[in-house]
Amino acid sequence: MPLYEYECKPCKQVVEVLLRREDEVAECPHCGNKKMERQLSVTASPAVRSGASLPVAGGGEACGMPRCCGGGCQL
Repeated sequence: MPLYEYECKPCKQVVEVLLRREDEVAECPHCGNKKMERQLSVTASPAVRSGASLPVAGGGEACGMPRCCGGGCQL
C-alpha cells in the first residue's frame, strides 16, 4: 500500500495519505475536500552511524518554507 504526500488545494494543508486501492481518491483530513494534488516526495535517507552525516545541498540550512528539506532551495 503506497503512502503519498498530497496538498489540499482549498485549505493548503500538506498531508501523507495511505491509499489502499489504485482507484481510491485522497481526501483531506482537515477539511474533507477531495481536491488533492499529489506532491513529489523525497525518499527517506539510509541509516547513518552515530557521528556520521550525509551531505546536504545548500549546506543544510533550513529555509523555513513548508516542506523544507534542509537546504538547496536557493531562497
